[in-house]
Amino acid sequence: MTDFSKKITDIASGIADGALNASVPRRSLLKGTAGILAAGVFPAVHSAEPIVLRYLGTAVNQDKAIGEKFEKDTGIKIQYVAVTTDDVTKRAVTAPNSFDLIDTEYFSLKKIVPTGNLKGIDTKRIKNADKITSLFTTGKVAGKLVGDQGTAPKKVIYLEGEKSKVFAKAPTQFMSLIPTTYNADTLGIRPDLIKRPIDSWAELLNPEFKGKAAILNIPSIGIMDAAMVVEAMGLYKYPDKGNMTKKEIDLTIKTLIEAKKAGQFRSLWKDFNESVNLMASGEVVIQSMWSPAVTAVRTKGIACNFQPLKEGYRAWAAGFGLPATLSGRKLDGAYEFINWFLDGWAGAYLNRQGYYSAVLDTAKSKMEAYEWAYWMEGKAATQDIKSPNGDVLAKAGAVRDGGSYEARMGGIACWNAVMDENNYMVQKWNEFVAA
Repeated sequence: MTDFSKKITDIASGIADGALNASVPRRSLLKGTAGILAAGVFPAVHSAEPIVLRYLGTAVNQDKAIGEKFEKDTGIKIQYVAVTTDDVTKRAVTAPNSFDLIDTEYFSLKKIVPTGNLKGIDTKRIKNADKITSLFTTGKVAGKLVGDQGTAPKKVIYLEGEKSKVFAKAPTQFMSLIPTTYNADTLGIRPDLIKRPIDSWAELLNPEFKGKAAILNIPSIGIMDAAMVVEAMGLYKYPDKGNMTKKEIDLTIKTLIEAKKAGQFRSLWKDFNESVNLMASGEVVIQSMWSPAVTAVRTKGIACNFQPLKEGYRAWAAGFGLPATLSGRKLDGAYEFINWFLDGWAGAYLNRQGYYSAVLDTAKSKMEAYEWAYWMEGKAATQDIKSPNGDVLAKAGAVRDGGSYEARMGGIACWNAVMDENNYMVQKWNEFVAA
């Protein structure tokens, strides 16, 4: 019997014996009020009927250990519903009753928020709302503005009200999403197979890597990588890579199709694990890549770099949202999960995989000083750096790719986005895939 089940049994027995009739008021054991949440209290027992939260998102953030730890701490169960990035958005738009919590990227909000299917999140119920990194709220890192081409979170993070279908132009009490994880993406490379410095996005289409390059096959993200390449090659400079005109889309796709027909790409990948396998096998030596995927390759003992490039990074950010119809105990449970997620344990857990957490202070409190120095300050590791599973990711003396948090997140060139011409872009992207 689990601790949770035992406590429920003990309470039930006590009620049956009349032992609790004076001390246990007739109310739900879920203390999901704003006051309790603000205090950061995560009660271990809620009700004889445990809350189950259906968590819709991609597999990247849906880590079994996070769900297990949350259930152990609170008694609330997380039921992961893993779908692709595009399907997260489709479900939010067409089936908002199919989930209790959504983990989606900020760029998807321009499609979701106008439907009214998301509830504005009341920041007064979020204990660490005022500690959320300024990258989201003001678009600054260490007091300096970063690139905001595309859908920078600061453009879409605030809503005018709880039921608003439009974004607020200034900070309000209600957020569209509470940020969870984010990063600044770049190319992943196999330094042992390339054996020379790589410092530009242009290298993705370098004929030297013919048949050994790969690009991400999620249209709204892949085209941003392609635009970084086009600019790096000196072919064109976009006013906003995240919101191209039809002519700009045509130019970008034409460049990709020419490269594909010349045999440049070994693969167009959609799945996290696919990107890991391509790189680990050596079939691909340079590709669009996510930081945790690089980490996953390294855990296999294979050299893989998340390569800093002179043109800067393409950034992304994800956050938790609530369906507009969520209410009662499930709504309280969802707020409790968000508060728990920002309280440090999950942030530290994800930091150790190469992500960045939304509230830096709480994550720092759950990490060893040497870990924080390596992951966040760009300092050489004073001892081996290990993943949450205990795998060695970097040996003592190693420095994190891209350096410190300020160096990487301060080097953002653009953000993942959904363009005004999205339908046209997807049509042209599919022509590239089919070419």
